Amino acid sequence: MSLLNPVLQPPGVKAYLSQGERFIRWDDETTIASPVILRVDPKGYYLYWTYQNKEMEFLDITSIRDTRFGKFAKMPKSQKLRDVFNMDFPDNNFLLKTLTVVSGPDMVDLTFHNFVSYKENVGKDWAEDVLALAKHPLMANASRSTFLDKSLVKLKMQLNPEGKIPVKNFFQMFPADRKRVEAALSACHLPKGKNDAINPEDFPESVYKSFLMSLCPRPEIDEIFTSYHAKAKPYMTKEHLAKFINQKQRDSRLNSLLFPLARPDQVQGLIDKYEPRGINVQRGQLSPEGMVWLLCGPENSVLAQDKLLLHHDMTQPLNHYFINSSHNTYLTAGQFSGLSSAEMYRQVLLAGCRCVELDCWKGKPPDEEPIITHGFTMTTDICFKEAIEAIAESAFKTSPYPVILSFENHVDSPRQQAKMAEYCRTIFGDMLLTEPLEKFPLKPGIPLPSPEDLRGKILIKNKKNQFSGPPAPSQEPGGEAEGSGPPNVPVGEDTVWAGEEGAELEEEEVEEEEEESGSLDEEGMKKMQSDEGTAGLEVTAYKEMSSLVNYVQPTKFISFESSARELACSGGGFAGSYTLRQLQQAPDEPHLPQGHPHGLLQLHAPDVLECWLPDGCPQLPDDGLRALPER
Repeated sequence: MSLLNPVLQPPGVKAYLSQGERFIRWDDETTIASPVILRVDPKGYYLYWTYQNKEMEFLDITSIRDTRFGKFAKMPKSQKLRDVFNMDFPDNNFLLKTLTVVSGPDMVDLTFHNFVSYKENVGKDWAEDVLALAKHPLMANASRSTFLDKSLVKLKMQLNPEGKIPVKNFFQMFPADRKRVEAALSACHLPKGKNDAINPEDFPESVYKSFLMSLCPRPEIDEIFTSYHAKAKPYMTKEHLAKFINQKQRDSRLNSLLFPLARPDQVQGLIDKYEPRGINVQRGQLSPEGMVWLLCGPENSVLAQDKLLLHHDMTQPLNHYFINSSHNTYLTAGQFSGLSSAEMYRQVLLAGCRCVELDCWKGKPPDEEPIITHGFTMTTDICFKEAIEAIAESAFKTSPYPVILSFENHVDSPRQQAKMAEYCRTIFGDMLLTEPLEKFPLKPGIPLPSPEDLRGKILIKNKKNQFSGPPAPSQEPGGEAEGSGPPNVPVGEDTVWAGEEGAELEEEEVEEEEEESGSLDEEGMKKMQSDEGTAGLEVTAYKEMSSLVNYVQPTKFISFESSARELACSGGGFAGSYTLRQLQQAPDEPHLPQGHPHGLLQLHAPDVLECWLPDGCPQLPDDGLRALPER
């Protein structure tokens, strides 16, 4: 039980959302377009629309995963609907009227609700404000009392033509036992016939709570009261309630200085808030019914609401953070025969991931458009450009902190790599970080910029090669003939950066270390490449792609000694089994492993995480980054 303050306040619903707006709802499968009035209830629980025949459809705000407007909203495919909206007329400004609401129980099973407004730019406001409601922290961490209140709100909105609540709606909402529902209605002196209706004024919150108490009795609550009295009494005193909170409900391991016991004034505050009988409030007593609502309140949520207000320090170097990452982001199912979808990039970014993976392969004639798929499997592919557009639209909807695009690049065509680079530049625009920040040059001893410094920026993680000759201006995609090779020749895969003092000497030392240690002998390299899968088969990064890489550069891991001399932007990656061997050989070194599902099955989590995760470490925040604990 948490008695800490402040408690996160529920989201406020703007007046225009509750007043409603006229839209046309359309469906491509049925080719039906119906005028509706779209609204959000005053408490922000439901997005609902009313048809001309007064029928209503409800969409739980918590089920909304995304909202889109303009060119990112769904467009009608059938000619019938296109004619309805006059889409073929250039002066129609159809894109300024679109709104799509995406809902579903998970990232894959999605439903698209499509609307067209009568006025321009209305969809934009609705998309932004409805998404803000859906992503409010309390929506995903609501208390039991909130869910009960949602049921009451829905009952009172579903009225018959006479403005009353049909009793049949109670049977639909509580379908498990009809006789119990009838008995609970009778106990509240309400009509119980299937064709009866209830005046909303006769069903306030107090009557609703009495109905629930009759419908769902809690005999275990009575046992709590009996344990504090020789003879059962219909109340618990303030002193007894304080004892119950501080002894029965409290974790005995908590430090009393950091987590003080409940004070008498806090206990009285709970009685004032939850006790339904005024006389008990005056006497400092809590009834069994009051105890039920106390246990349903936000003070007893699984995650204390005051924890939802915590924010991490986002001013440390980027490599001081755990980064919420996604592997095989494009897949909707297994990596052997699953379907690929650009929609997955949207859903993963909206869920808080700040690093997504793009497995890029060469496109086939005649278009020769680069594709994203899982190599050497039966998974479907998606267009690289489509994935980049999805990332551009969703990257910073739910978090302002930087997004890392982890390229596994198998495109061995200089022309198609140039296409990829140009798509990144033109579609991302100013969001793409193409040059190091002035305060954080790529030099030895200079730390990486912080997530705060990189707000709203997209970083490319791809192999980077140094090229001879002066930099050439960017070429348009397709401007270079296939097979002609890049205009400048790459120096090598494991580049030593110009301007780094003693670079050549260090490279020689690294080679000597490798020979002496034997950590990467021929057999070891084969084993490591087999563990890496297709990641070990990446091709050369040509000039256009290399020019986009700055703060996140993948390099081969040789040893911790050699890694200590590399630039801060260098990072090595290896499979789970190799990670475990390194943990066993160098347990005191700082590791930050990232494992895909296959690798995680081979690892013992405590072996990997015991050096990093403090006791009671909370869940990863929605911003997708958390600072590493100090060592």
